[in-house]
Amino acid sequence: MAAPVPIATYRLQLTRQFGFHDAAALVPYLKEIGVSHLYASPFLAARPGSTHGYDIVDHNRLNDELGGEAGFAALSAALRDADIGLILDFVPNHMGIGYSDNAWWLDVLEWGQKSPHAASFDIDWDGLPYRHKPGVLLPILGRPYGDALRSGDIALKFDAAAGSFAAWYFEHKLPINPQRYAEIVRTVVTAAGAEATEEGRKLLAIVEPYRTSPTPSYREAPALKATLAEADCAALIDRGLAAYDARTETGWPLLHRLLERQAYHLAYWRVAFSAINYRRFFDINDLAGLRPEHAATFAAMHHLVARLIADGALQGLRLDHIDGLRDPVQYVRRLRDLIRRVRPRTRRDGFYLVVEKILGPEESMPPFSGIDGTTGYERLNLISRALLDDRGLAPLDSVWRDFSGEGTAFADTVREAKARVLDTMLASEFTVLARALGRIAAGHFSTRDYTVGRLQAALRAYVIEFPVYRTYVTGRINDADRALIDDVIARIRAAWGGPDPEIFEFLDGCVTGDLARNRGYSAPRVRNFAMKLQQFTGPLMAKSLEDTAFYRYHRLIALNEVGGEPASPGLSVEQFHQEQARLLREQRHGLVATATHDTKRGEDARMRILALAEIPEDWRAAVLTWKALNERFTYNVNGGRWPSAAHEYMLYQTLIGSWPAGGPDDGFVERVAAYAWKAAREGKQQTSWTNPNEAYEQALQQFVEAILDPTRSAEFIGSLSQFAQRAALLGALNSLSQIALKLTLPGVPDFYQSTELWDLSMVDPDNRRPVDFAHRRKLLAGEADWPELARNWPDGRVKFALIRTLLALRQRHAALFRGGGYTGLPLAAAHESSAIAFARDHRRERLVVVVGRHFAQATQGGRQWPEGFQVALGEPLDGYRDVLRDRAVSGSTVHLDDLPVGILLRS
Repeated sequence: MAAPVPIATYRLQLTRQFGFHDAAALVPYLKEIGVSHLYASPFLAARPGSTHGYDIVDHNRLNDELGGEAGFAALSAALRDADIGLILDFVPNHMGIGYSDNAWWLDVLEWGQKSPHAASFDIDWDGLPYRHKPGVLLPILGRPYGDALRSGDIALKFDAAAGSFAAWYFEHKLPINPQRYAEIVRTVVTAAGAEATEEGRKLLAIVEPYRTSPTPSYREAPALKATLAEADCAALIDRGLAAYDARTETGWPLLHRLLERQAYHLAYWRVAFSAINYRRFFDINDLAGLRPEHAATFAAMHHLVARLIADGALQGLRLDHIDGLRDPVQYVRRLRDLIRRVRPRTRRDGFYLVVEKILGPEESMPPFSGIDGTTGYERLNLISRALLDDRGLAPLDSVWRDFSGEGTAFADTVREAKARVLDTMLASEFTVLARALGRIAAGHFSTRDYTVGRLQAALRAYVIEFPVYRTYVTGRINDADRALIDDVIARIRAAWGGPDPEIFEFLDGCVTGDLARNRGYSAPRVRNFAMKLQQFTGPLMAKSLEDTAFYRYHRLIALNEVGGEPASPGLSVEQFHQEQARLLREQRHGLVATATHDTKRGEDARMRILALAEIPEDWRAAVLTWKALNERFTYNVNGGRWPSAAHEYMLYQTLIGSWPAGGPDDGFVERVAAYAWKAAREGKQQTSWTNPNEAYEQALQQFVEAILDPTRSAEFIGSLSQFAQRAALLGALNSLSQIALKLTLPGVPDFYQSTELWDLSMVDPDNRRPVDFAHRRKLLAGEADWPELARNWPDGRVKFALIRTLLALRQRHAALFRGGGYTGLPLAAAHESSAIAFARDHRRERLVVVVGRHFAQATQGGRQWPEGFQVALGEPLDGYRDVLRDRAVSGSTVHLDDLPVGILLRS
């Protein structure tokens, strides 16, 4: 049986092209390389054709496109036989909506607040202006509503098998409330001239009981539909539905009147920026937020997962986007209770549970109970910063600013990005929050004079200055959250230029929830505001930081990573040790990731780019040369340079990180062009997703194609290729150190698919390309001949061998890695900047790990593999054995022949 805490996990992206049966066939390979758990992307029923699985449409059904129940049974059997556990990436925050495949959402559209599923979605039913009845805005139209209506894009149809009516907008189904069926039937019978026919009379008789009263009820409606289906009058109904043809002068008023009486309000997709009234996943209109804090919704969402846990088919869960929930602490507690209830009493080996939580550089784990840790972004960034040569950052900062002309500090870049996001993609959600704040103020005599405009300005200042993803205020507030909120309030109050600084005392009371205990204020409104605000700051930070600022600030894009801080300095060895000791205390068994499906670039591409800090002056000379060579491929448009110098600088780093050993081919050019297009839209300066500038995007693509065309840019390609070879060597050494740290630091190493070999991918979807597992299987037969592997390092086998060797070590000494402590080890003065050393202790076992860093000097600036690299520790190593090289160690010097890694074991 798989152990409760994994030895290591392997993340697999399941798709139509790689489903359950394919994963089952891969299990022997996973067993051979040494992982203990398969960590699968979401495999519950998702939108047909989904490439990622996060657009769940039914939490209680396995995805048929992946193989359904039969395919999952085959995978479960293969995993059980191999003694490998299964971790599911579970999505509690949202569901895929729109179209015609989510039964819960369709029921809500059909019945509005009368639907039992209405409480499952986070909808502000009274949030639509100028509407008498509650409803939900549906911004699905590709053009304004009037144009879509009159052109016939919206059509009323009858489903003969189901006996139901629905309007359709292309692939989007819009159910009609059955209480309008009598009206429709009378209209279609009259339009078909069938009042006197047997069919017509039969139809009219069916709906006669519902002519005058608001019936049928929710419970009665299925019988009405069944009767209509059995009537076998589909041909007549189809003829009569011509009366609702909106292309006619009589048809459009009828259809419009019918649609206006539904529980939804059709709108142009751009309306979502200012008027949407359901919580989305970030700004994605077809992903609607769920409310698992609602007990019935929680139970309904977890039937299948509970069964899989009870059956022993699941050994762990990764909880996606935990910060999107209203009360993540409550959700985790409920989930742990559920797991405890459904697991057999004989199985007391624990259940692995991690959360996707983005922690800031100095942010501690929130007060989640029963969580093993996060998905590892904070560890990824700590490793990168520890391997970074901090001495190169100031020169690189100068190069970036000289090349691009950009002078904005990163903190200001983030503020500007937040302002842009507030004014565009999240404007509707922010407006709702500001109105809620205004209602609270208006309800008390002491704050009724605060206008909505002033409150909105104060709230805007607060969310722009707020430095992390969210707080966890419920009925109470913990000390850390209070200190954070008080600090933000103090800073924005000091910068406030208005005549009413006391407004911040009111704002503080609302954000902390303190005003809920103040007589005269509406406690439910205060608590609701505080909790809704917390659900808002996370998406705002993600869209502003990760998906905007990261694509504007290009000093060293290796640091522009999820959970990272692009303006961060490198970490000293002592700081690194302190952080690892803290992580050991706070989340001993959290994942240690170096690549995920959400990272901005491949783990080895990141290490190549990181190496630029080791040779900054060479980099300066190179990029200035390249800029001069490629100036002829740029355009001057209205005084602006296309592409921008900032995008050009970003592209050169991207090329260094992803440059193929054999040079670029057509596929590589397409991949880089796709990356450049996405990066430009994410940056939201010259172009964006909502207002694309096709001319700029074309100029950017032409620039990429031109500089990578060997007939036009031979000199540039030759120069870049030579520099890329140097960065690749330095990056490979950094990567081997990264792998050694990942596999020996506190935590559970997580491997994203394909990263057993060099991972030079770019941001998704580039990092979700098919994986050549056949090639990787062939490598299993190879031996760890380190000198030979080092000589042929470009083929990636050296990384593969190091991973397998260290995974085998983790398997043999599982207790050491699960329960071992962490102690930073001193280095001799001459090696303090060139290596990291630490020990893991458990009972009588002791493991010493030494990894090199800052390799430029040892490699002549990346021109040759280091020879005779050695590191002296501040303590003797007699009695240890070098695990990689299978030899005894004596003295205090670790000889890192062929590999920049030493793994020493004393037992």
